[in-house]
Amino acid sequence: MSQSAVEKFVNLIIESDSPYKDVDRIYVTNLVFRLIGDGFGETVDHNAPVDLANDLVELAIKHGKIEDSITEREILEDQLMDLLTPIPSKVNELFWNKYQQSPEKATDYFYQLSQNNDYIKTRAIAKNISYKAETDYGDLEITINLSKPEKDPKAIAAAGKKKASGYPVGPLAIENEGYLGRLGYPARSNHRVIRMMIGGQPWGFQYSPYAYFGEHAIFLNQKHVPMKINQQTFVNLMDIIKQLPHYFVGSNADLPIVGGSLLAQDHYQGGRHTFPMMKAGIDRSIDLGIDGLKAGIVKWPMATIRFQSEDVNQVIVAATKIADTWKDYSDESVDIRAYTDGTRHHTVTPIAYKQGDLYTLDVVLRDNQTSKQYPDGIFHPHKDVQHIKKENIGLIEVMGRAILPARLKTEMKEVEKYLLGQANEMADYHKAWADELKTRYDFTQNNVEKIVDKEIGLVFARVLEDAGVYKWNETGQAAFDRFVQKLK
Repeated sequence: MSQSAVEKFVNLIIESDSPYKDVDRIYVTNLVFRLIGDGFGETVDHNAPVDLANDLVELAIKHGKIEDSITEREILEDQLMDLLTPIPSKVNELFWNKYQQSPEKATDYFYQLSQNNDYIKTRAIAKNISYKAETDYGDLEITINLSKPEKDPKAIAAAGKKKASGYPVGPLAIENEGYLGRLGYPARSNHRVIRMMIGGQPWGFQYSPYAYFGEHAIFLNQKHVPMKINQQTFVNLMDIIKQLPHYFVGSNADLPIVGGSLLAQDHYQGGRHTFPMMKAGIDRSIDLGIDGLKAGIVKWPMATIRFQSEDVNQVIVAATKIADTWKDYSDESVDIRAYTDGTRHHTVTPIAYKQGDLYTLDVVLRDNQTSKQYPDGIFHPHKDVQHIKKENIGLIEVMGRAILPARLKTEMKEVEKYLLGQANEMADYHKAWADELKTRYDFTQNNVEKIVDKEIGLVFARVLEDAGVYKWNETGQAAFDRFVQKLK
């Protein structure tokens, strides 16, 4: 039977885990009309929730309920999707009931819900370009991020004119759950957070709306405190792995340049994905004098030590030892300085996961110094690779998955034209790289895209090498061994 978008959407609400039943049909219909204005509109053939919600947004514009702007569309769509979504207490009840069957059943439920109600923007994510690139460190994962939401011109114009309310305090604050949204701040009416105890403290677990990998999860401290890497960090990461053993979890470093973009809110990222770093082997073992603990230097472009044990406490002790030692360790011969003028430069990026029965923690050494030669960072992508990647090397890139800017999609097409000798509008900052490629390849229409993709992967490997504090040469590895001696 043909139905309007309103009728179909009301059916979805009643059939979902929302609190509404068939007897509520008239009431729910009027709830929808409150948001979009009165009128059922024309019949439609599609049934997907996001398509129906889009239809309802168009009706709202037609009825004069909202203006045709990016912000007002997003706010209304999330309000509509909120009607499809159980309230937070119900979501948490269903999650933890399913957790009694298995942690995977619980996360499967929550992940599916977050996709069905369009909190996870699956259609936008599908636009991303993703492929693997063979390098000396294994197959790295290259992604060009095209899912980033379009900026609202009104929000840009309003920036700086209107005083921020200070609520929510930031995009990873737990108070975003159910927040309506406003100009310059995302709508979150359909957002839900699982409450869980981590390291004896109340935290939240949610998914990332613009996921960079499978089941991209975020764990956020319910307290609004800055990120800090210390023993409690390792306790927390291991506690998450104990509760969700099918996930990995890691923390960005807690310093600028080498850290993430949201250092003001304590949080971790995790999910169900095996990154290239996790597949990398051990180059050489090290002995920290802890019976039952396996430790070694990972064959990876960034200086990484891996700890493994069936006893989670052994891993925590070893990780704390390395973080505390690195914090104050300097080696001028390889430009490693713990402090300059009283400013701390050393921290770590830790990543936890299970390999069989072994609790595993990869600890990556980070140094955020700058210099005259490297004003962006000594251990940061250097100038000759910044035409591909200039941004900070955070947790996800550390593990071997490049998050490259959207500009590269069109820019690489122009590079390909240049390599083929065709008319082009290639950016000047790609010229030195493109000219060097010309010396090594005979380009044709059939091979140019494949070669450019491959070479982007090799540039990303170089980016990681730049960020690595100990280089894979005789000098660098001898310096790494000197640091390891300090751990014993």
